[in-house]
Amino acid sequence: MADLIAGFDAGQTHTRCRLANAGSGAILVEGTGPGVCHLASNGGPEAFRRALRLSLAQALEALPAGAGGSLLAAAVGASGIEGGSAVQVQGLELAAAALALPSQQLVVTGDERTALRGAMGTAEEGVVLISGTGTIAVGRNRQGVEHRCAGWGWLLDGAGSAMDIGRDGLSASLEMADGRRPGSVLRQRLWHALDLDPEDPGAAAAIKAQVVQPGFGAAGFAALAPVVLACAEAGDACALAIVRRNATALAAMAAAISRRLSLERPPVWPLGGALSHLALLRLELELALARDLPAARLEPPAADACAGALSLAREQLELRRR
Repeated sequence: MADLIAGFDAGQTHTRCRLANAGSGAILVEGTGPGVCHLASNGGPEAFRRALRLSLAQALEALPAGAGGSLLAAAVGASGIEGGSAVQVQGLELAAAALALPSQQLVVTGDERTALRGAMGTAEEGVVLISGTGTIAVGRNRQGVEHRCAGWGWLLDGAGSAMDIGRDGLSASLEMADGRRPGSVLRQRLWHALDLDPEDPGAAAAIKAQVVQPGFGAAGFAALAPVVLACAEAGDACALAIVRRNATALAAMAAAISRRLSLERPPVWPLGGALSHLALLRLELELALARDLPAARLEPPAADACAGALSLAREQLELRRR
């Protein structure tokens, strides 16, 4: 039997728990559980406890008979956990109860931090740019100092995200409809994506009503981003300007982090669904980085956020043993 460490990647759709040998670090099994929401939201604490408990239980069940011993340390990367905040303290208390571990054997932090540690692998410095429904960036230098940019919630700070791309496209389409800018194929394609007829005089008012529905939100805008990208790839000038503006915002995050941390030639690891699936956004990011941070280089991440969480768990275990 081998003692264990656990790394958790707790996202909004699902939570992954990866178990490793506490001595060798060898990966053993992985389990999944439900997603989490912000701890300050209604039902947030219970969702957090349940996600950790169920994903750990599934991972333990997958272990071969007699292969697992005691859980000695764990690290959790979760959406919405801000370092040094009351929410982080609350998350640590909830994780300790869910995993039956003392707080001294736990790390609870934002999922961007575990993504950074996973992406770095053996690198000594670098920056992760995460663009999905929302966006956030964080970097680390050779002295172990970290700095984050963006990620202050979709209502305040979504530049560079799929949400902003979709919202900006829809906003431009309404300007086209009422004559503030020339019309283009962007309006037709976006309104068709919302099951609306661009020739219907009531369509603009229907959009206004649709986007304020409780089920629309950031995800509703983000779902329109592929339409904007397709229009940009087809040569629509308005759509292309939106994509370039958001790519420039991502490059600005990497540049700000590099200045703050004195990174000279930082590797930049692009993560998240928007940068993974929207090829033109990634291409425009490369061009923006070449202009605004020419010493930087885009690189594939060494590993994922679960690996980063396991790295933090190993460090916590080593600190406890000193």
